[in-house]
Amino acid sequence: MPVSVIIPTLNAGDRLEELLSSLLFQETKPLEIIIIDSSSEDNTLEIAERLGAKVIVIPRESFNHGKTRNMAAGEACGDILAFMTQDALPYDSTMLGNLVAPLCSPGIAASYGRQVPRADASPLEVFARRFNYPDTPFTKGKEDIPTLGIKTFFFSNVCSAVRKDFFLAAGMFPEGVRSNEDMLLAARFILSGFKISYLPGAKVIHSHNYSILRQFRRYYNTASAFRKNAWILNYGRPDGEGKRFVREQMRFLLEEHRYALLPYVFLESLAKYAGYRIGLLAG
Repeated sequence: MPVSVIIPTLNAGDRLEELLSSLLFQETKPLEIIIIDSSSEDNTLEIAERLGAKVIVIPRESFNHGKTRNMAAGEACGDILAFMTQDALPYDSTMLGNLVAPLCSPGIAASYGRQVPRADASPLEVFARRFNYPDTPFTKGKEDIPTLGIKTFFFSNVCSAVRKDFFLAAGMFPEGVRSNEDMLLAARFILSGFKISYLPGAKVIHSHNYSILRQFRRYYNTASAFRKNAWILNYGRPDGEGKRFVREQMRFLLEEHRYALLPYVFLESLAKYAGYRIGLLAG
């Protein structure tokens, strides 16, 4: 099935050239690459047009994670929509083919790939990528909710693909949230009886060394999205998974003899928890 790759951008700069060049040299060739740009002030548009991408420009203030991607999806010609971010780089030439392969199977609506950390990633980011993106493939469905809880719906638009017909039938991405539009879509798929595949062979290089304040904001936005879509919390709450993450993170740092980072982990975990709790209350 033909694949349309969709990438929202804002001042992507020279990093975009490497990303687009890598996509053009994938073994599975994309039918088209759609750049939906929030009025960049650098050379983003020039690079996109020079490398043959279809470009849609929107006012910067109108950007919304769900709405912007939905707009680009409405212009796409492919039967499969692959979503990426401007700061994710395919690990090799098999990424796209590995990502979309499961979508030819009946009942699989979406897939997502593995994120491996950049060379400059902090030890905390290295752990986070290993925790959330293991090296074992799996497929999740409604029957996994009793075991996995809300993590059944974990899904990431950094490197993902959906069947366009299923995507439209599910109502596309929710547009009234600041984040987690990908997870909410995945929940709709799974609760409708579809399955989602995780493909560690579909690898992208992607990580962020977020500050404590940025982590607070991220978790605030996550909780705000859950508050506006409270139905998702009927299938589990992220508190238990958060505690497991911190326990495993501490163990990782001890094993790596990174003792100096333990106080930072405490402060970061406190910021995440505060952001989440305030986001649930304030929306």
